[in-house]
Amino acid sequence: MQNQFADIDYWKGIVLYGLNQATYKIALGKTLIDLTNNGKSTLDWHELSKAFLDNYIARLNQSDMPQQSNPSRQTTMERIVSGIKSGQLSYQQAVSEVGVNAFNDVIPRFQTIGTDKQLAAGKFYHYDFGKQIHIHDALFNILETSKHEIIQELEARWSLLEGAFSLTHGECTLANSIREIYLEKATVRSNLTGNIPFLQGYQGNVCFYCGEGIEKASIHVDHLIPRQVIQHDEIWNLVISHDVCNLHKSDALVGKHYFEKLVARNENIMGSNHPWKQKIASALGSTSAARYNSMYRHYEHAKIILRSRYWEHAPNYNRETDPFFKKLITKLNNS
Repeated sequence: MQNQFADIDYWKGIVLYGLNQATYKIALGKTLIDLTNNGKSTLDWHELSKAFLDNYIARLNQSDMPQQSNPSRQTTMERIVSGIKSGQLSYQQAVSEVGVNAFNDVIPRFQTIGTDKQLAAGKFYHYDFGKQIHIHDALFNILETSKHEIIQELEARWSLLEGAFSLTHGECTLANSIREIYLEKATVRSNLTGNIPFLQGYQGNVCFYCGEGIEKASIHVDHLIPRQVIQHDEIWNLVISHDVCNLHKSDALVGKHYFEKLVARNENIMGSNHPWKQKIASALGSTSAARYNSMYRHYEHAKIILRSRYWEHAPNYNRETDPFFKKLITKLNNS
C-alpha cells in the first residue's frame, strides 16, 4: 500500500495518539518547535535541557496541575522545578539534572504512534544520547506550513492531560465507597485470550472501538468498563479490539454510544443458543430491561469512580468516526 501520510500527519499521530502517562511527550514537542523555529538543525544537549526546563518552569508557574497520572508520585521535572523554588537547586544545577535524568524515556519513545515504534521512527530527528539531537527536514516542513496549528495543538493537549490527571489525584468519599463494593466481590484476573473465538463470533474480525479489521496478531480483549472499576472478567463486559485502541483507551471511560453498542452486542448473544448466554443472564438479569439497568448502573458507578475521565477527554469521542485515526489504522494494518 502506498504511504499517504504527510509530515503533519505523522506529527499529529505522535501528539494525539501517544500513550501519555505524563506530559513529557507534549513538553518535548513544544521544546523541539521552540528550538528549531530559527532553522537550527543540530541541538546541543545542554541547550535542549535548558529549553525543556524553561517550558516546565513556565507551565508550573501558571498552576500546580499534576504532570502525570499516578497520584502518589511527582515527575522528575516536577521535582526539579520544586527544587529550584525551594532553593535546593540552582538553575544551572537543575539544567544539568534535566540532561541526566529527564530524557531517558521521552527522547527514545517520542516518535511512537500508539504502540507502533516503526511507523514514525526517525521521522523528525535522530540523536546521540546525552550529546545532540539532529533535526530532520520533516520538522522544518511542518513548521513552515502549520506552525500556528501545531503550537495550538500542543498547548491544548498539555492542558487536556493536566485536566485528566487532576481528576485522578483528588479524594472522593462516594467514589471510594463504590470502589469498595466492587473490591469485596473482586475476582483474580484471568487469561482472556480463550474468549477471542467466542467474541469474534458476535463481533467479527473488527475492532469494537474503530470498526476496522483486526489482524490476528493485533487482537486484544478489553474490558469496556475498565477492570480497575469492575474487578471481574465477566463476558458481558468484554470486547475485542486492536492492541493500539485498547492500550490508548487504557482505563478511561468510553462515551455512552459505546455502552449502547455493548448492550446491543449482549442482546445479540441472548438471542442465540450459545450456552454462555446463561452467564450473561445470571450476571445481569433475565429480561432485556433488567440487563440494561444492571449494565447502566455499573457504567454510572464507573463515571463516579473515574470522575468522568473519558477517552480522549470527551464523552462523545467515537473512534469509528475519527477520520484521521481511520487513516492511521489502515496504515498500521497494511504496514
